[in-house]
Amino acid sequence: MTIDYHSAIGTAAWTDLRRSLRDSEVSELRGAPRSKEVGSKTYWYDHFRVGRKTIDRYIGEDTPELRSRLERQSEIARAAKLAERDRARLMRVLRAEGYLFADVGSGQVVSAMAKAGVFRLGGTIVGTQAFRCYEGELGIRIGFDQSATTDDIDIATFERLSLALADTVDPPLAEVFSELQFDPVPAIESGKTWRWRQTHRQTLVEFLTPSFEEDEAIRDLAALGVSAQSLHFLNYLIADPISVPFLYRSGVLVQIPRPERYAVHKLIVADRRQGGADALKAHKDRAQAAFLIEVLTETRPDDLAEAYQTALETGPEWRKRITASLKRMPATSALLDQLS
Repeated sequence: MTIDYHSAIGTAAWTDLRRSLRDSEVSELRGAPRSKEVGSKTYWYDHFRVGRKTIDRYIGEDTPELRSRLERQSEIARAAKLAERDRARLMRVLRAEGYLFADVGSGQVVSAMAKAGVFRLGGTIVGTQAFRCYEGELGIRIGFDQSATTDDIDIATFERLSLALADTVDPPLAEVFSELQFDPVPAIESGKTWRWRQTHRQTLVEFLTPSFEEDEAIRDLAALGVSAQSLHFLNYLIADPISVPFLYRSGVLVQIPRPERYAVHKLIVADRRQGGADALKAHKDRAQAAFLIEVLTETRPDDLAEAYQTALETGPEWRKRITASLKRMPATSALLDQLS
């Protein structure tokens, strides 16, 4: 495969859009930023009052980048309107450069979830919607084919993180989905809704969380106010996610997995899918993994090597799944062998 890179103009526009969207996270603080230590982590909150009630609205995990933005908060707030117009301009550049944009249905849902706080509170887009976002992160053209198309939106987060943040989405997601004409998909366990389907489209939203136990039961996500299907291997995928623009309207800041972890995780889940419709999904998983691994061996070989080795060292079940997928992908297997 010949890797087709985006132009320097497109790459610069995407980078500027991400910076602007990240700055916007602190442009509308209502009070004074305050940090809290929870276990070994430090989190920042917007501390303010509404009447007699004190509110701590989660901003993000402590990083040098976030601290820098908080220090420039007044400057960022003053430039907010100009920044919004500039983001619209950057989106026009990206459209002209041929970047993959979200369809209206997916864009409306992701934008509504962002406004409610899903991604601010740890939600990470996984699956093909995340794969499409690697176009900007890696500066490459993915193209519009079957490996990059989907009607599903999968959101994953850690159950423990959801509890630790002590904040919740607003408005509740049940209200958000109702306004967008989504109906809850009945679950086996009463009151444990983790999927919603839009009545006039095929769009399906699912919530997921890592399983650290033998079973893959339905768990509750306190911060998001929904339940989630727990899955093995998912903790590897969503560890240390990255923030990127979701290309809809003037851009929406979302979280996605690191591309190297996404690629290796696809090797694992492809082998878990067996027969029927799952066979088609497994083919798509392998296609996405092959594409990303080829790109990453050229652009980020050290990151890919580390992610691959981490998965192999996690346990025999992980190695078995990866090996089984790579037996069907000789070219991809050869690329990974060259990393060691």
